Amino acid sequence: MTRPTPRRLGILCVVSGPSGAGKTTLCHALSEADPNVVYSVSCTTRKPRPGEVDGRDYHFLNKDDFLARIDAGDFLEHAPVHDRHYGTLRSSVIEQLEQGFDVVMDIDVDGAAQIRSNRDPLIVAARVDIFVRPTSREELESRLAARGTESQDEFELRMRNALDEISHWPRYQYQIHSGTREEDFARFQMIIGAERLRTSRMLDE
Repeated sequence: MTRPTPRRLGILCVVSGPSGAGKTTLCHALSEADPNVVYSVSCTTRKPRPGEVDGRDYHFLNKDDFLARIDAGDFLEHAPVHDRHYGTLRSSVIEQLEQGFDVVMDIDVDGAAQIRSNRDPLIVAARVDIFVRPTSREELESRLAARGTESQDEFELRMRNALDEISHWPRYQYQIHSGTREEDFARFQMIIGAERLRTSRMLDE
């Protein structure tokens, strides 16, 4: 990675949306396309899905390790989701922001609310949050069903939780009403591009 020019505080871009909305794909795509963007790898207690790699997709921890990190104050945010735990390590995020890199993370609405309420001046100055919203309930069901990795009970639970998550979209600064992957990515890039131009992010040389 190269140092961003001009010098500025990095963006902490929090991306939320129901399962199947494509938020993880967006975050990965931006970090792969832009050398000044870092994808924040979350910790989780869930088991890896086929093709997922520890340290790339998630840091896979057992429950005891995860709870120990909560007690140590290691997380910027953490929350139980679908009977599992997820969290973002504070140290790696702060380090990247101070160096001027943009950090993108896909987290649920509870985790986003924790970051939104964080009073750390650096987090307040860096934060931008975006909600990715499917076009309809039918589209959401189709995207969730396409995974084919869950039992019917798990699917129904995820669907109920997804509909609840969608109700939180007004709390976010931006909303991407999901279309094609190409359309969503173009909108995502536009938001990041505009946020990079804020004078409040610029640092004195």
